[in-house]
Amino acid sequence: MRLFLMPVTLLTVCFLSLGAFEARADPDQTVRSADQVLHEIMAMLGSQIPASLLSEAQGVAIIPDVIKVGFVAGVRRGHGVVLVRGNDGQWSFPQFVTLTGGSFGWQAGVQATDVVLVFMTPKSVEGLMRGKFTIGADASVAAGPVGRNAAAATDARLKAEILSYSRSRGLFAGLALDGSAIEIDAASQAAYYGSGPQESPQQVPESATKLQQDLIRFTQGGKAELNPSPTLAAPVGDSRLVTLHEALGKNASQLYAIVDEPWQKYLALPEQLFEGTDSPKLESLQYSLKQFDRVAQTPKYKGLVQRAEFQATYKSLREYTREMSEGSRHQLTFPPPPLR
Repeated sequence: MRLFLMPVTLLTVCFLSLGAFEARADPDQTVRSADQVLHEIMAMLGSQIPASLLSEAQGVAIIPDVIKVGFVAGVRRGHGVVLVRGNDGQWSFPQFVTLTGGSFGWQAGVQATDVVLVFMTPKSVEGLMRGKFTIGADASVAAGPVGRNAAAATDARLKAEILSYSRSRGLFAGLALDGSAIEIDAASQAAYYGSGPQESPQQVPESATKLQQDLIRFTQGGKAELNPSPTLAAPVGDSRLVTLHEALGKNASQLYAIVDEPWQKYLALPEQLFEGTDSPKLESLQYSLKQFDRVAQTPKYKGLVQRAEFQATYKSLREYTREMSEGSRHQLTFPPPPLR
């Protein structure tokens, strides 16, 4: 009798654990947890995901705390996000996914695993974006190489369509992902962005921008920090300029998320806002401001101009340009120094 009650008790604990996990899946927290997992994995010296692989990846899925429970038949479940590289080579904002799978065999206990999947081919990403995707059936998967480069990876691993990375905490020895299904989580997408999958976001929370910018930095070989600094590099100097620099970069990222590529180019801002530590040139800011002025003064673009993302970016740009202009007036001008 006691032997019979033991598996029943373990199964009850397993499914109660899954139920509690489902109840606490909050979209914003999912994004923040995914960002933290990315930072921690990239901070593991000698065991991080090679930046050279990320630079070639077509998509990256980050699924924190995949819960696996079981006695004879096991169940795994996780909520996470996927970022996809567009035709222009830029990373998208995170889109929500769920991971569900099962296994059979003698197993007991509860395991939490952070999972990162690196999609290396357009085919694998396209399959996922269609709504549902089965690992191992729709695309081959292999454990990903680690370290600062992929030189030590086997040919089999480099030919895999998906490279998997995981960090486990619990009683199970590992996490086999073959047969697990990844599905787009439309409910979380709508709750977080105010719009469904494949639609322009009605709002872009700060956590989405931060994760996107962090992945860009790691793709370019940036170093990980367990306590990450602001995602947009700010110039050294006047604190007012630093604040305006960061605000303009963040607002612009949210604006670019709701407009297409021609508008992104037309409303482009100086590159120094997003990389490096130098302030943009005043002339560059003034040029960008003229572009925004033209749009704001044209009645047929009223729908865009009234958007909160446009208004916030336009206001930040005006304030930053004005502050830079005021600073330049305090600089003394002299004739060129004498020739030697």
